[in-house]
Amino acid sequence: MDRIILHSDINACYAGIELLFAPQLRGKPVAVGGDEALRHGIVLSKTEEAKRIGVRTGMTLWQARQLCPELVVVPPHFDRYLYFTGEVQKIYSEYTDRREPFGIDESWLDLTGCVPAAGGKAAAKEIGARVKHELGLTVSVGVSWNKVFAKLGSDYKKPDAVTVIGRHDYKDKVWPLPAGALLFVGRSTARRLGELGIHTIGDLARTQADVLRLRLGKAGDMLQAFANGWDTSPVRRAGERPPVKSIGNSTTTPRDMISLSDAMPALVSLAESVGARLRQAGLMARTVTLDMRSAQLTWCSHRMRLECPTDCSRALLESALALLAEAHAWPGALRGIGIRAEELVSVNMPDQIDIFNDYVNRIKQKNLDSAIDRIRGKYGGAAVQRGAVFADPAMAVTPAQEEFAFVKTAQ
Repeated sequence: MDRIILHSDINACYAGIELLFAPQLRGKPVAVGGDEALRHGIVLSKTEEAKRIGVRTGMTLWQARQLCPELVVVPPHFDRYLYFTGEVQKIYSEYTDRREPFGIDESWLDLTGCVPAAGGKAAAKEIGARVKHELGLTVSVGVSWNKVFAKLGSDYKKPDAVTVIGRHDYKDKVWPLPAGALLFVGRSTARRLGELGIHTIGDLARTQADVLRLRLGKAGDMLQAFANGWDTSPVRRAGERPPVKSIGNSTTTPRDMISLSDAMPALVSLAESVGARLRQAGLMARTVTLDMRSAQLTWCSHRMRLECPTDCSRALLESALALLAEAHAWPGALRGIGIRAEELVSVNMPDQIDIFNDYVNRIKQKNLDSAIDRIRGKYGGAAVQRGAVFADPAMAVTPAQEEFAFVKTAQ
């Protein structure tokens, strides 16, 4: 018997929640945007009215206003979003304990054994009606026998819709869609597929596996399986967490960084944030990646594999500085910068002794980080600050100001 998998997506989540507090804005083009004074001015969410005019998530606010001069921009209130998405999760929990969040506004639900074999569509409609009646929000729900097609179903028709993709009609509904609509096909992968003449999901499904594997490696096998509906990945139970693959933070600074002294406060704050999150998760990094965004909004990355895994903030900072030096002098004006810890291992992993490593200093750094974590946990993040932050506090990034916080997980 096929599984009954739902993917539920809260329509225009942030914008929809903001309209609950400002009902006079209903029917108008509205966007939730970041702080333009800190150059975080991008569209985080938008209403259908704004979407129809061409406003897109991730677009800068000045670009959005050019498209839609009458656009109303409201600031984000993340406490509201956490509350309402938690209430939506409570509704989901009444149908199954196998519910796996995919971001704050999306979730997969496995209703296999919870509803009759043909009851997926009825359950999806009931969930949508309850979310609308009890919370004033709408959801789009996809129903299928696997997670990938259920996700495509929730994107297929919006807002406030239910789309069923079954074995009898998936080729008609799924295969004509662009390859970029498939889960985990980003812009870079879509471009590489396009170079092979693969433009739709159907093209991807019909391409020989050897060709995809040669071009994309193991990811080629995965994407072809997704395109053909061969996804058997389970929906995790509530509270289960997949293995973390990377932990990182990135930010856009209030002004361009044109020298190391400009970048140092941001790098120090980012290294401390990533280090604290590693220690909280009981993980260490074997690899550190430095992401840099130019004033022209192009990204580049440099990566370094460490001699031994670490969770020390100082070691992360030193690695980031070494990677910055790899750019053969300063790489030009930078608008944004980020640090990622990758190839994560457990802090309890046995450590191979190396006579060339300064273990005394490493232990001192670990003890210092632990003490700082305890003080900040009790008195707040500003209770202890590194000296580099005071050189230019405006360029430092406190946890509340971070524009992006990314944790990659295994699927």
